[in-house]
Amino acid sequence: MDTQVPRPVAAVITHWRKSSHADVLLSRILDPEAWGHAQPFKLKLAAVYADQFPALDLCRARCAAHGVPIYPTVKGAIGQGGQSVAVDGVLVIGEHGQYASNAAGQRLYPRRRLFEEVVHAFRLLGRRVPVFNDKHLSYDWLFSRWMYDLARHEAIPFLAGSSVPVAWRNPGLAYPMGVELTEALGLGYGPIEDYGFHALEGLQCMVERRKGGETGVEAVRCVTGRQVLEEREAGLWSKELLEALEPVRESAVGGSRPLVPSSRDVLFMIRYRDGLKASVLLLASIGPCFAFAGRRVGKTPPEATAFLLEDQPPYGHFGHLLHAIEQMVLTGRPPYPVERTLLTGGMLTSLIQSRVEGGRWLATPHLAALRYQPSDWPHAPGPVGTPA
Repeated sequence: MDTQVPRPVAAVITHWRKSSHADVLLSRILDPEAWGHAQPFKLKLAAVYADQFPALDLCRARCAAHGVPIYPTVKGAIGQGGQSVAVDGVLVIGEHGQYASNAAGQRLYPRRRLFEEVVHAFRLLGRRVPVFNDKHLSYDWLFSRWMYDLARHEAIPFLAGSSVPVAWRNPGLAYPMGVELTEALGLGYGPIEDYGFHALEGLQCMVERRKGGETGVEAVRCVTGRQVLEEREAGLWSKELLEALEPVRESAVGGSRPLVPSSRDVLFMIRYRDGLKASVLLLASIGPCFAFAGRRVGKTPPEATAFLLEDQPPYGHFGHLLHAIEQMVLTGRPPYPVERTLLTGGMLTSLIQSRVEGGRWLATPHLAALRYQPSDWPHAPGPVGTPA
C-alpha cells in the first residue's frame, strides 16, 4: 500500500462544537495548516457518525466544507454506506455532549455503546481495523474491562487515553526503563473525573517504567476538602515531593501561588502491588498545572516535571496525540499500551467510589492482576507549540 496516500478513517463522536475534543482532533485532519502543522497528517477523514448535534454544532458545516459524509449509523460511517469496511481506522471521541450524570457525579458518556456499535459493524462488514478511544474507556469498570476484552477477542488494535503523556514536559524528564522508585506524586486541578483522569495518566506514564513494568494496584483511597492537608500533616502523602514540584509548577503557571485549603481539593492515594505508594493532588488554589515528582532509589533530591499543555488554539498537544493515533493506523500496532488507560480508568472509578463511601481505603483486586510492559513512545519535543 502506498504510504504517501492518506489512510481513510471514520469518526464516531458524541458531538462536535468549537474546541471540543472532536474539533481539536478532527479539524486538524481536515485543515492541518490552520492548526499549525506544516505537513498534513497521513489520515483522511472519510466519514462521521455523530450522536448529537448541539445548538452550536460544527459537524455539519465542517463536513460539508470538506466533502465528508455524515451517516445516521455507526455501521454506515465505517462502511461508507456499503457492505465492507471502507476505512483503515476508527476514532471514537465520546467526550462532551448532553448526557446524564449518576449519583457519584460521573457523566455517562456512551463510549461503551459506541465501541460496541463499532465492533458490531466490523462483524457485519467483515474486517477489523485499529480503534482509538478518547480518554478513559468508561465511567464503569465492568464496561471498561468488557471493551478491553472485546478488543483482544476480536484482534482489534486498540489505543486510548489522555493527551497529557504525549504533551511537552519542563524539564524533559523521562525515566529509563527499569527505574526503581520509592514514592511518587502527581499534581492536577479541576473536576475529579474529567481532570482527575488526566492527572492519573500523568502519574502512570512515569511510574509504569519502574523495574518489572506495571504489576497492578491493590488499593486506593480518595479524600477531599480540608482532610487533604490533614493527611499531609499525618505523613500520608509527601510534603517534600510537593515542594520539589514548586519550581516547575511556578514555571508552568507563571508565578507562585500560595497553597490555600479549599473544599474543592482532592487527594488520591494509591498502593501499587509491588510496594510503590503514590498520591495525586487536585488543588484548587495553585493554578492549572499537571505535574509529577518522584524519588528514585539512591538518588536525591526528588525529580520533578510539569506536563505543559497549550490551553488555547491551536491546542498543539492534541496534534501529538493525533500523531500517535496516526502511527497506529499506519502500522496496525498501538504505539503504547492501552492497559495504561484501562488501569488509570479503573483507578479513577474506584477512587470516586471511595469518595462516595466517605474516603475509606478500597481494595482493588480487579486492578491488582493488571500487568503490562510500557513502551518508549516519546512525549512532545521542544517548547510548547512545537507541532507534531
